Amino acid sequence: MTPSTPRGPRISHIGIAVDTLTESAPFFRDVLGLSEVRLEDSDGARIAGFTAGDSLVELLEAKDSDSPIARFLTKRGPGIHHVCFAVDDLDATLERCRSAGVQLIDEKPRVGAEGKRIAFLHPRSTGGVLVELSD
Repeated sequence: MTPSTPRGPRISHIGIAVDTLTESAPFFRDVLGLSEVRLEDSDGARIAGFTAGDSLVELLEAKDSDSPIARFLTKRGPGIHHVCFAVDDLDATLERCRSAGVQLIDEKPRVGAEGKRIAFLHPRSTGGVLVELSD
């Protein structure tokens, strides 16, 4: 088996907090013509996924009032919640973040909605943007 060629960091998906999937999904599916992808719910959110080239758009609806998405919606309203970058080596990238003084929300990777290992970086360290990393 040949080792895979590193691709470098790339946008995996954009997470968008929405009031309801029922109201928001038709724009992405019917108006923009993006294909829907089945994603598992995660972190207290119902998630609808749509393909956009090599990336995904994830619509995130709060399942319960104390979930991270519910808190985001209360504080900021609907909009972009996070940007996820796929990296070739998540553990090495997290170590570089630690060494650079970036505040980690997840000290160790965990499994996310797509079944991939993920970790979040705090917006205080990333110019106000919640950044998710995945491998």
